[in-house]
Amino acid sequence: MRWMLLLLIALGLPAMADLEYSLKPRLIAPDTWLLEGSTDNFGKDNGGNIVNTAFIVTERGVVVIDTGPSKRYGEALRRAIAATTDKPVIQVLLSHHHPDHVLGNQAFSDVPIGALAGTTELLQKQGDAMAENMYRLVGDWMRGTEVVLPNQTLVPGVSSFGNHDLRLLSLGGHTGADLAILDQQTGVLFAGDLVFYQRALTTPNSPGLSVWLADLATLQGLPWTLIVPGHGPLASDARPFEQMHDYLSWLDQLMGEGAANGSDMAEMIRSPIPERFAGISLGRYELIRSVSHLYPRYERAQMTRVDSTNP
Repeated sequence: MRWMLLLLIALGLPAMADLEYSLKPRLIAPDTWLLEGSTDNFGKDNGGNIVNTAFIVTERGVVVIDTGPSKRYGEALRRAIAATTDKPVIQVLLSHHHPDHVLGNQAFSDVPIGALAGTTELLQKQGDAMAENMYRLVGDWMRGTEVVLPNQTLVPGVSSFGNHDLRLLSLGGHTGADLAILDQQTGVLFAGDLVFYQRALTTPNSPGLSVWLADLATLQGLPWTLIVPGHGPLASDARPFEQMHDYLSWLDQLMGEGAANGSDMAEMIRSPIPERFAGISLGRYELIRSVSHLYPRYERAQMTRVDSTNP
């Protein structure tokens, strides 16, 4: 029996050894490091590493922006930080409650984990279900991962961390509770999932595309120098905003016209995607999801009440 157990362990070791996030922090501005995920979908080949996380090394210590999709990712992020600086981690800031951004919280449970009140509420309600779904999607990468709620409520305004003043903005187009962060020293804007770039956006908790478009205008009006999207490559110009505005406007018009014409959901998910969006990854996949999330609202807006009569 013992030799069989040893054989099973030996066979399992290579597979588990492969489950390593190769996180390579990249310096993008003074004191500011980015860990860029892929623009693919969740999968067992990437462990859910489809998200951009970051950290800022301030005079007081390290501020972490989002903790990634799993306990294993959070631990790898913590090691990457320790290999970059000997300063301690003093703060985590969460952009929103979606699992790829917060399920690394376990690795940072010894420091303040800050989030908007709405983010904490949403994570409390949806966190376990989202974590279970992540286990299904990426398997053993999630081993040992549990939902850890934020322990600090953030409010809009400027928070100072040593030599870095971070402007915190409370927005809501993506989930109803979305934190954007502007480093007023470097001009780096951490937009969270209010900005997707070269990757189709996701809409499961969006309160409406008009809200999202208004948030984009707010962000674009800030004095930023670099944009860190929640998903997609870093940018030093306005192209992420332009692409997002174009895509959201097209999606809004598509569903508005479809509802006005009486199109059903099956017709909507087969809608052609404009050629100008051909380079955006997961376009068809996310169109199907967006229609399923949002189209019933557009249909309801076209309905006429029949439960009352004219006098």
